[in-house]
Amino acid sequence: MAQGRRRIRAERDDHGLAHHCRGRGSPHGCRDMSVTIRTLRDADWPAVWAILEPIFRAGDSYSFAADITAAEAHRIWVENPTAAYVAETTTRRIVGSYYIQPNQPGQGAHVCNCGYAVAAAARGRGVASAMCRHSQQQALAFGFRGMQYNFVAATNAGAVRLWQQHGFDIVGTLPEAFRHPEQGYVDAYVMYKLLEPAS
Repeated sequence: MAQGRRRIRAERDDHGLAHHCRGRGSPHGCRDMSVTIRTLRDADWPAVWAILEPIFRAGDSYSFAADITAAEAHRIWVENPTAAYVAETTTRRIVGSYYIQPNQPGQGAHVCNCGYAVAAAARGRGVASAMCRHSQQQALAFGFRGMQYNFVAATNAGAVRLWQQHGFDIVGTLPEAFRHPEQGYVDAYVMYKLLEPAS
């Protein structure tokens, strides 16, 4: 089957609202962290912005302006997308968030796009994997048939490896399209996965 057209079965959860990560099921394991993924509420925004702000300010993974305001980030992450979610621990500490939205309007609206962010202290503990799995379940629930990551910096090796482990293919390379704050102009990848409901 051609690259980028790999069909992967994505399991549905019962309600499409929560996913639990309890030390297994992630390519790297969760190292005993347990998270529940639920819809983002208005009161969650300060905690989500506390995760997003240092990531955006660093400028080494997302292409948003490093001086983006909280209001603009809220519009991008919460207001514009189809839905946004948070990952919280058993003590109700928010350690991650993601959004889902159509990647294109009209004839391309059946393919979605997602953005993910994990708190620095929770990285490497399966949170991103849990959100990736949950986002695919939600994509199916919303009627999307595929998921596309448009602009993955090639220098973000951990993210590239993780998405590949979750069935995404690099279907295109944009030469020197990402301006890394330390490494200069580096390649960016387009990554894609065709989703198929579990039978």
